Amino acid sequence: MGQELIARAGEATPLWSVKALLDQPQLVRQVHQEFFAAGAQIATTNTYSLLPDRMIHHKLIDQFENLQRLACELAVAARDAHGSGRVAGSLGPQGFSYQPDKCPPIEQAAADYRKVCQIQVDYVDFFLAETMSSIEQVMGALEGTSGFGKPVWVALTVSDSDGSRLRSGEPVVDVLPLLPKFDVQAVLINCSVPEAVTAAVPLLSGSAIPVGAYANGFVEINTAFDSADATVDLLQSRTDLGPSAYADFAERWVADGATLIGGCCEVGPAHIAELSRRLA
Repeated sequence: MGQELIARAGEATPLWSVKALLDQPQLVRQVHQEFFAAGAQIATTNTYSLLPDRMIHHKLIDQFENLQRLACELAVAARDAHGSGRVAGSLGPQGFSYQPDKCPPIEQAAADYRKVCQIQVDYVDFFLAETMSSIEQVMGALEGTSGFGKPVWVALTVSDSDGSRLRSGEPVVDVLPLLPKFDVQAVLINCSVPEAVTAAVPLLSGSAIPVGAYANGFVEINTAFDSADATVDLLQSRTDLGPSAYADFAERWVADGATLIGGCCEVGPAHIAELSRRLA
């Protein structure tokens, strides 16, 4: 969602996808609609980076609630216009993506996630804690999403060079014992290169919880991409990951037990259309 908006808006800013909510909300709905038309069955709200810590950093905390509601309303409207599908409430990592050391303590993270969930609960079908890089980040998200009566999915990002480990260095399988305690409905690997996702999926598919995968299309995560002031133009897109190549990876994930397939950064409607053609 975020990279598709950046590609169409033609401007990379530290606000990332929140910029579209401020300037071009109709574009957000359009992208949701195009993903549904391509065969998507879930719309993820454009709220990945719409978190209290980032809004405070960018001096936009006074718009936090209104922008959360707007993002949810746009996703719901696109789903309703399509006539089917579900809406996932996106909760991105606090601190910054891929930087587990910048994550606040569990109690503080949970409190901020509750602020998000209190707004999203009226709109979404389930919460999706995305790009979780450490056990501590997962704990903060699960504590924050509990008690709202909504299903919760958790998506983990793994090391691009070693798909068996979270970006914190912890084994990805160490997350599994936490999930039944919070009645997590699905565990996914996301926002990692497809090769790392391919290594991670079999490690999770032996659990009783449905497993999913949605990779990104970046060459690697530049070490300079490390703070709320960084912009995504620091990240280079792959040139070898068109719709057919991406779907080839996805078929491997399905063979290894994944039942929930999607796309993360740099995966657009054409990729989803090919996934739908092969897998739906």
